[in-house]
Amino acid sequence: MISVKDAIAQIRLHTNLLSPVNLPLQKALGLVLAEDIFALVSVPSFPQSAMDGYAFRYADYLRAKEFTVSGEVAAGDAATVSVAPNNAVRIFTGAAVPNDLDTVVMQEKTEILNNELIVKDEALQKGSNVRTEGSEIKKDEIALWKGTVLSPAAIGFLAGVGVAEVSVHPKPSAHIIVTGNELQERGKPLQHGQVYESNSVMLQTALQQLGINSVAVTHVTDDVNILQEALNAALKKAELVLLTGGVSVGKYDFVLQAAKACGVKQLFHKVAQRPGKPLYAGTKGKKIVFGLPGNPASVLSCFYNYVTVTIEEFTGRKNLLERKQVRLQQDFKKKISLTQFLKAVYTADGALPLQAQESFRLSSFSIANCLVVLPEEAREYKEDETVEILCLPYL
Repeated sequence: MISVKDAIAQIRLHTNLLSPVNLPLQKALGLVLAEDIFALVSVPSFPQSAMDGYAFRYADYLRAKEFTVSGEVAAGDAATVSVAPNNAVRIFTGAAVPNDLDTVVMQEKTEILNNELIVKDEALQKGSNVRTEGSEIKKDEIALWKGTVLSPAAIGFLAGVGVAEVSVHPKPSAHIIVTGNELQERGKPLQHGQVYESNSVMLQTALQQLGINSVAVTHVTDDVNILQEALNAALKKAELVLLTGGVSVGKYDFVLQAAKACGVKQLFHKVAQRPGKPLYAGTKGKKIVFGLPGNPASVLSCFYNYVTVTIEEFTGRKNLLERKQVRLQQDFKKKISLTQFLKAVYTADGALPLQAQESFRLSSFSIANCLVVLPEEAREYKEDETVEILCLPYL
């Protein structure tokens, strides 16, 4: 049996970045840049007005604070405007400042009297309200560095410097294999001894919440040959394979046997933790296989603690789930010396463990926003003690 810390280390050691792909900007949200991106143009690419107002030469302003308005420039106007001395042009935000003009006064600080523009801005300086060419970024400068996570703002910035396509590390494709003769499809009546299958839809949506939408699902009975066939098929298409159930050592637990037959190299089986002690992980080439326990709360706890680590390594993302040190709001005594993950609610007052901590119970997980991590070394934890929490993703 391996420790939680060592299990996570094994996953990080044996998971590689997925090979970069080129994607249009609108499909790259949340992905990580595989290379530095350089600006294709300066921003702005011309002297640009930052205000609605009037543009003129500052030297003319020093001689006389009155101008003749001799034209107008709107944003997007391509024609160049020639402006005579002691003249100004009406100009709008985003418009190109005409050649030889260097200052813009905002319209609220002007007055038109007898067809003459009077400037009433004592704080005006040369260059006021003019965005100089390249003041945001100059052509051929690095716009974003390799390793940057592409947020909406980052994507907008790249679009503004002329970038249409980027090289990024993609999200992995995933395949969920659900095992168990006792499982019934939702919408159909239960027979005696059956339960509704919930792990597949729970894992699908957990993956979707992390931006992984390429997810296939296969349901198999407790038959080692059928399971082996399903696992082989999944390994041909997906980088990440999640099996639920059949991972312990019971008569109908065939995951380990099927994985070995499919050429999956075991990283570990059984982790010193609760819930999720039977957890299995293995690799085949650059693909990762997890054998998750069958109990729903164990499945989700293992997903957040281990599968998310794999996704980080595949994509180059760091800290998909935030960890914090917080105050424990009540005493807790573990029954056994294993690392325990408690479903809890975190607020400004600290973390409060919920009732219904058993591995088969999802009712508490459905309202939890974190897992309290209690390392295996200690058995008793006191109120007000500082503990680590793993913050769950939120919509």
